[in-house]
Amino acid sequence: MSAKDLFHNAVKIVLQKEGWLITHDPMLIRLGGIEMQIDLGAEKIIAADKDGQKIAVEVKSFLGTSAISDFHTALGQFLNYRLALEEQDPKRILYLAVPEDTYYTFFALQFIQGAIKRYQLKLIIYDPQREVIVRWER
Repeated sequence: MSAKDLFHNAVKIVLQKEGWLITHDPMLIRLGGIEMQIDLGAEKIIAADKDGQKIAVEVKSFLGTSAISDFHTALGQFLNYRLALEEQDPKRILYLAVPEDTYYTFFALQFIQGAIKRYQLKLIIYDPQREVIVRWER
């Protein structure tokens, strides 16, 4: 079992504050002989939407010694998890949860913005201290 990210519980709390029901913690996916664990799976039941919404969230803190190395790891995991979800749970949308300070500094860099656009990353930007979602990038 992999170690949970430092801000795992903060992201879980922010999702619950916004009405998401945590359905998986972690969300286990097996595909092609590989076992993967996405940090969280969640559903939001909306009265006006019969199907509701389903998401999976990979939480990253970006507290390592190299932000670009952390980004490489996060991007690789995101792409693998998205591929696995397309096969096993295609209605579930994958998000990468990123702390607010990292988003407004490192993620603002031109290269990172290009990677986000190229790989169509969906982001949840959160404030780990106030435990709130600052922004969704869909």
